[in-house]
Amino acid sequence: MLRSPKIWIFPAVVIGLVTLLLSLLYVGGIVNPRGHLHRLPIGLVNNDRGALVNGQRLDLGAQITAGIAGAPDPQHQISWRQLDQQGAMNGLASAKLYAVLEVNAGFSAAVTALGAPAPGAPAPPTITVLTNPGAGSLASSLASGIAQTAAHAASTQLGSTLKAPPTSSAAERLLLADPVTIVTAVGHPIGAHSGLGLTAFYYTLLLVLAGFLGATVISNGVDVALGYAASELGPLRTQRPTVPISRTQTLLVTGTMSVGLSVLTSSLIMLATVAILGMDASHLPLLWVFSFCATATIGLGAQALLAAFGGIGQLIAMFVFIALALPSSGATVPLAALPTFYRVLAEFEPMRQLTDGVRSILYFDARADAGLTRAWIMMAVGLAAALAFGFAMTRYYDRKGLHRIHPADPDSPQDDGTL
Repeated sequence: MLRSPKIWIFPAVVIGLVTLLLSLLYVGGIVNPRGHLHRLPIGLVNNDRGALVNGQRLDLGAQITAGIAGAPDPQHQISWRQLDQQGAMNGLASAKLYAVLEVNAGFSAAVTALGAPAPGAPAPPTITVLTNPGAGSLASSLASGIAQTAAHAASTQLGSTLKAPPTSSAAERLLLADPVTIVTAVGHPIGAHSGLGLTAFYYTLLLVLAGFLGATVISNGVDVALGYAASELGPLRTQRPTVPISRTQTLLVTGTMSVGLSVLTSSLIMLATVAILGMDASHLPLLWVFSFCATATIGLGAQALLAAFGGIGQLIAMFVFIALALPSSGATVPLAALPTFYRVLAEFEPMRQLTDGVRSILYFDARADAGLTRAWIMMAVGLAAALAFGFAMTRYYDRKGLHRIHPADPDSPQDDGTL
């Protein structure tokens, strides 16, 4: 057999294509996040109250924020959102901003005091960069890095307009050349047991895997129970009598089992992550309901694909729920740093929707505008699509007489009335 080319061709082609596609999909989404930045949302706040200098109003905070927002950005990598303090904090709390650059109050007065003789060291002009770790560690890091770079550029540009007194020391001249102090602080804190903003991703991955793998196990188990597949355990092989059953009835059985066992899997996931491992989580009843609905929806979607495409349906389901979903989820690499192909996938791929929902519950007080509403809506759309597609295909097969076994086939094993 091994000398026959025919036995090698099919597995070589399938395995080769799957390996190539997986490599392109997974690495393609993370290989150059800075190069694929597109409208990364960062807040820009001016809290400066201005100052009077020689009878004239000086508002350096407004000049700096206007300069940052109007800086050339031909590739539209950054989306600066000029907001007030409350709007910026709301943007952080709803996961709509990955960071905030804030010109502190008294900025103009502090800059003016740098060049004026005064007892003691004047308070330095300060710009604060507020991070949002709940949006994801890489997203927050990218945004805060960009905000800090913009703040340092504004500081050196401001320094070029300041004139040091002739009697100033070298240290004073150096201070005036880069006068602004950049402070980084957490704008929307999350718990210490939140994996630096990654627990939402891994929790969602568990929900998807439970639904997908559960559907595969259930489908195989039902086929064994109905006599359509043999059960092999080590050297033991058993084959039950085949039960005549339509494809639609089979999908109804496997779908019902997927929903029923989602109660078990979602409960065990919460038990392991929250109760045993101590993962930070609030709104536990809502988290359980969301987890159950997510796992059940993924399970029904996988069952629909298995019923429609048979054995190859498992491979198709893997691409739909795992291979295409992981790199487009926006959980590890923010959507704004993904290539266009992945941003398009993120509009409908299930893992992005579920991640937003879990992230909202875990980090953002279950706010509807932090992704929870979209998650519920897209989950309902996905559930309706899975049921419609699965039962439409099985009913079509049944009407066409495309049974898994033909009832009139005398060689078919007969039903003994048991499952």
